[in-house]
Amino acid sequence: MASDLLSIARSGVQAAKIGLDLTAQNIANASSTGYVRRSANFREVAQTGGANRIGDLSLSGVRLDGIVRNADAFRQAEVRRTGSDVARASAEVTALQNVESAIEQSGVFEAIIDFESSLQQLTQDPVDTSLRASVIEKARTMVGTFQIAGQEMDAAGEGMRFLAGDGVTQVNRIAQELARTNTRLARASDASSDQTALLDQRDTLLEELSTYGNIATTFGTDGQVAVKIGGAAGSDLVIGNSAASVSMATAADGTISFDVGGAPLTLAGGSLAGQQLALTKNAQLKTDLDSLVDNLVTDVNAAQTGGDDLDGNPGTAIFAGNSMATLTLVATDGRKIATAPAGSAPGSRDASNLTAIRSALAGVDPAGTMDAILFDVSGTLAGRNVTLGALQTIADTAKVALSAQSGVDLDQEAVNLVRFQQAFQASGKVMQVASDIFDTLLAIR
Repeated sequence: MASDLLSIARSGVQAAKIGLDLTAQNIANASSTGYVRRSANFREVAQTGGANRIGDLSLSGVRLDGIVRNADAFRQAEVRRTGSDVARASAEVTALQNVESAIEQSGVFEAIIDFESSLQQLTQDPVDTSLRASVIEKARTMVGTFQIAGQEMDAAGEGMRFLAGDGVTQVNRIAQELARTNTRLARASDASSDQTALLDQRDTLLEELSTYGNIATTFGTDGQVAVKIGGAAGSDLVIGNSAASVSMATAADGTISFDVGGAPLTLAGGSLAGQQLALTKNAQLKTDLDSLVDNLVTDVNAAQTGGDDLDGNPGTAIFAGNSMATLTLVATDGRKIATAPAGSAPGSRDASNLTAIRSALAGVDPAGTMDAILFDVSGTLAGRNVTLGALQTIADTAKVALSAQSGVDLDQEAVNLVRFQQAFQASGKVMQVASDIFDTLLAIR
């Protein structure tokens, strides 16, 4: 009996020591990123039958049944899904803010208003050279602001493509690391501390990957993960120890597309999707502005060449180009503005053709069109900000729910520390009692 008591107590000491070790590990890693709280499952050592024993009685102590990571797969998946949505919305909002700034800070709208105003002032005295010079200067300013807007939008697009390219690099890096982690998991023994650490690493990599693109995961019994990027219907990214490669292509209009091993990839979440959406919006806004420039140049020049300038010569084009990048000011002398109708004498005060120029400009309505473009980008940005706020709230809720389960509660760990310490001391006391009984038995003669 004493020997049985001794072995039972010894198993209790070992179990308590494991509990203390795990509690200490949890406390030490309370602030470690990606660490999942661990606990030990203990089970009775079942040993029945034998000489002088009742058949269903077990007196064999306790053993470690396994180390448990306190993380729910559903909650982890929710954190990845909601985090992916937030990353997409955040990337899109940041990029759209840059596009909005590029358009607004260029001063195009104000320059258009000033140009229209200078033409209206010229109607008061069409032969006034100072008023004519003012029209040319306002036109020069307007051309410059369009050029700046185009350059800044190109720079914003280049910044987005750089971030997207870096994101693709990170996706491929994480995929390779996940494949290596799968290999190590396949070699790790079940319920080992090494495997538990690998599972933490796996989950951290998956969460990081989800910030670049929406993913779907399938877990094996040994902890290995198969990953599809682009959702459940997407492309295989990681299978076992193999990782596919994501690549990015840039179209002529600056928009981007992705593929996995040559197969087209459609992303609904992650920063890559956000940058892709923002680049599409940037390309649309550039097309709208280029169309405005093209219409302005075509219609104003048509009206200008229909009249005569201050010297009685046929009017020549004021502008050239059909986009923000190619727009230039051709007329540099205010005397070249064709305010008079064709066939007029030099110095004519007849402003009929100036009226035609202003009518052509009104038909294009550059100020109204520019206002609509500004409203388009600001309205889109405002809507995306509202969406981002809602998604952030959902993601925060998912993180709190996961943290409540997998995070380390120092108060609870302090309780566990005392509990296992007392269990250790009690088992030690049992060992002392067993030793005393054994010594007493040996002393009997």
